[in-house]
Amino acid sequence: MFEALSIVSALMVFTTIAPHLPGKHWMIRVWEFPRVQQMVVMIVSVIAWGAYFYYTADMTAIGFMLVLLTCIAYQGIWVFPYTIFGPKEVSRIKSPSSEKQFSILTSNVYMHNTNYQGLIDQVKKHKPDMLVTLESNKDWEEALQSIHDDYPHRIPCALENLYGMHLYSKLPFKEKALRYIVEDDVPSMQVTVEIGGSDVIIYFLHPKPPSPTENETAGPRDEELTLVGQDVVDQRLPVIVAGDLNDVAWSPTTRKFRNLSKARDPRRGRGFFNTFHAKYPLIRWPLDHVFHTDHFDLVKIKRLEGYGSDHFPLLTILHLTREGDPCPSSSAPEAEEKASPEA
Repeated sequence: MFEALSIVSALMVFTTIAPHLPGKHWMIRVWEFPRVQQMVVMIVSVIAWGAYFYYTADMTAIGFMLVLLTCIAYQGIWVFPYTIFGPKEVSRIKSPSSEKQFSILTSNVYMHNTNYQGLIDQVKKHKPDMLVTLESNKDWEEALQSIHDDYPHRIPCALENLYGMHLYSKLPFKEKALRYIVEDDVPSMQVTVEIGGSDVIIYFLHPKPPSPTENETAGPRDEELTLVGQDVVDQRLPVIVAGDLNDVAWSPTTRKFRNLSKARDPRRGRGFFNTFHAKYPLIRWPLDHVFHTDHFDLVKIKRLEGYGSDHFPLLTILHLTREGDPCPSSSAPEAEEKASPEA
């Protein structure tokens, strides 16, 4: 028991420290994700050390308990704002105006998932103003043609590399751009729409994660989030940023993005809203996000039912409570590749 507990405890201490070691390699940065799971393991370990001390009076157990309790407190600092006990960052509006309301459904479909009807049923049930699909390829593009009548404004970007993206909108685009911000095979989208008589800029992102099968380091993802964060803070209009950021809400990278952009997170004080992994309850964390500037209040945020993807869809309904400054010039940057004409 002593050896096993020592190994597990040492591993938990190392993985608590690891995200702050120099470097962006995935073996370091991956430990930003499972903070809640690490806390659970450490709590169990503390209890086990307590039992060990009770029977042996070995002071080593006390040392491990104190170190683990410190690590639990440290991990708790990162995740506490996303529990129901944390302060709410975005107010919930009690009497929303239908004209100022905007709903967006974000869904990483998992490219190899063929339950197209599962997503279509979600769209028909919730009727979002916008749907953005991630990992959508040509098969998904063809399968979702049945929603075209309800979503006449579209930007398609079908790819077979797990980074395809499609945008379906009931609202016409005043401006639109398909962009490749950092990597040539990882698109993002930026559109300007009118909500309640005011222009609103919306970014859709899906950077690659640091992993042995994707990018070896977190560098490209971190760079994309930094660049978008810098872009958001310079906008004079209300802004929404949505998508699968392949980063958890409590990571240093997302915290930096929020500090740069001054964007707010409607989940804070309301729960984790874990969207990944849909098939493994013990390894879930929030990878799909909707951030926004302080022009918006929250109407509703809800994780929807799964339909075969490794991600749950996320439905967010916002209310444009405070209007932005009028912008006399084009708000969309010059894109590397313009979006295809609306289908």
